Amino acid sequence: MAMPDHIYDEIRKELDGCKNPLFFFDDDPDGTAAFMLLYRYKQEGRGIPIKSAPMLDLKFLRMVEEAQPDKIFVLDVPMIDQGFLDKMRVPVIWIDHHGPFKRDRVKYYNPLNYKEKDNTCTTGNCYHIVKLARPQDLWIAMIGIVGDWQFPKELMEEFRKQYPDLLPKKIKTPDAALFGSEIGKLVKIISFMLKGSMADVNKCLQYLSTIKSPHEILRQETPEGRYIYNKAQSVWQDYDRLLEHAKSKKSRDKVLVFTYDGSNSFTKELSNEMLYLFPKKIIVVGRKKGGEYKLSFRSSTPVRPILQKALAGIDGYGGGHENACGGCVKEKDWERFLEQFREEVKKGKR
Repeated sequence: MAMPDHIYDEIRKELDGCKNPLFFFDDDPDGTAAFMLLYRYKQEGRGIPIKSAPMLDLKFLRMVEEAQPDKIFVLDVPMIDQGFLDKMRVPVIWIDHHGPFKRDRVKYYNPLNYKEKDNTCTTGNCYHIVKLARPQDLWIAMIGIVGDWQFPKELMEEFRKQYPDLLPKKIKTPDAALFGSEIGKLVKIISFMLKGSMADVNKCLQYLSTIKSPHEILRQETPEGRYIYNKAQSVWQDYDRLLEHAKSKKSRDKVLVFTYDGSNSFTKELSNEMLYLFPKKIIVVGRKKGGEYKLSFRSSTPVRPILQKALAGIDGYGGGHENACGGCVKEKDWERFLEQFREEVKKGKR
């Protein structure tokens, strides 16, 4: 149990006590599955994936004004600008597992506030909120949990009983689940479903909210499942092409860097798979767009302290988990940032 039972009860009451919630969520499998769990429970409101940066700030104010919610839920978003919160006239409920952070005018729920080093993913916490009412949504929870490289034994065994074809008994680690099982394939499908235009993404989310079984997607058993599957397949080819380029990269030191230009952001997905393929390396994947690099960092050892030190004097930002971070660096500072990053890695080895 990541947070005390009374905390889950408290959040559930927040859900029950509104009629038109607005959900902001990170556009990865964890954020998306967390939103889907709460939305399928509530059956009301609207969801908005945060695509541009891992922060909720004033540029989202227009969306709030358009939706006219009576409550706002923020899921798996690492940062909220205080200026955004100061503008809100309705309660804001923030459920996350990064940080933890200090903000005013928000109800903030994070497992790290209750137990040191417990970063149970947002999906895992949201499933605890709704599981008594919707135990059938365990497969939705697995998308976010496995997608966030977590493998809670009790839930995984329960899921294995329901869907033995999706999680064979030989699978015992999160990376094996993500890259060697059908549930891992489903994680990629949901991740790739979120690429492209907002109109298409919203259509996929609406279809996902109606699906009762993962086989509807994996086996394309229904029109909704087929649509999501085909949308993901249209993106998958681009991902595989980039992955092949990334795999061909050589690195003489511990840091393996891969950057690309492209319309779709695959930095999270590529960095995860590259770490699986090269577990002894520190992985840095960057997408160049609009004069800056959007970055994902992965490592089997803590990378967040290295990132934070390497950002000194750099026009950029970054943060996240100990071993999995995101960031952004302006193109003009990119080479200097890489030099400082590599130097911090070397210091750590001394």
